[in-house]
Amino acid sequence: MKKETAVVTGGGKGIGRELALRLATLGYNVVLAARNEGEIEAVAELCRDGVCEALPLVTDVTDEESVMQLFEAAGERFGSVDLLVNNAGIGVFKPLVETTLEEWRMVIETNLNGAFICAREAFRIMMEQGSGGTIVNIASVVGIKGYPNQGAYTASKHGMVGLTKVLAEEGREHKIKVHVICPGGVATEMVRQSRPDLDPDEIIQPGDVADLLEYLVKLPPRVSVDLVHLRRFNSSAF
Repeated sequence: MKKETAVVTGGGKGIGRELALRLATLGYNVVLAARNEGEIEAVAELCRDGVCEALPLVTDVTDEESVMQLFEAAGERFGSVDLLVNNAGIGVFKPLVETTLEEWRMVIETNLNGAFICAREAFRIMMEQGSGGTIVNIASVVGIKGYPNQGAYTASKHGMVGLTKVLAEEGREHKIKVHVICPGGVATEMVRQSRPDLDPDEIIQPGDVADLLEYLVKLPPRVSVDLVHLRRFNSSAF
């Protein structure tokens, strides 16, 4: 039986690293895409177990040509692309009036435009394959709420949620499922810098997000999940 192939952007550290490792344990061949070659090489080595393969590819998700080369290489190596995890993301955390246009554009380019380019290319391949596929967008709680000092990040993640809604509708006739996970603060370096007030041991762990991803990819064809809001227990509900 042919193994399925997953492409994980931002797969070199934090949430992306954990998602890639989980997918490898589930039997996926994993394509790791990020700008830092050393980080994705290290994760690829951990993903390889003699049964599954891992392919690290230096990729800039804001560059259309780079993304097209990513998916072309994935297809050539493994023969298909069955799952895309759109995880690459950056943040600028300061009051909106102090945010420069350059900073705003940088966040939107990576978090939203990058997700769009990757989703478009994965979607096109999945349509051509004719066997369906899955796209999982990793957004944030700020994709459904608004927080001070996170203007650009919030706008980008709201955009990702909107992108997911359109892709989910367009994907139905092609058997392509599209989900979005909106976690609150996760114990990563980004959150340590942006929310030093949070105890890393009391917030969401990368493995918790991986648990959700595993649940989504194991769903039977007859059902789908649109949006999942994952939060720490002591935070405000809904």
